[in-house]
Amino acid sequence: MRWTSALAIYVLFWAFSVFLVLPFGVRTTEEAGGERVPGQADSAPHEFRAGRVALRVTIVATILFALFQLNYYYGWITPLSADYLGLANMAVR
Repeated sequence: MRWTSALAIYVLFWAFSVFLVLPFGVRTTEEAGGERVPGQADSAPHEFRAGRVALRVTIVATILFALFQLNYYYGWITPLSADYLGLANMAVR
């Protein structure tokens, strides 16, 4: 695999990981014991720490990408392993 392809796939894993990481560790203003600002949503975070979220996202994305790369080289899961209907065997005939 070319390094540019690997970089593009890593960026995709990073963007996907944002949605995995964002809900964890968030405390609302009520949970933190603060006062809500008029017009503030009930679910809005009390403090948003972008650096901490970016670090967590990078760690999760790196782990997922490493698993992807290992699967790419060692072939643990292949498209044929997901063929539950046996359609690959029909195409060979």
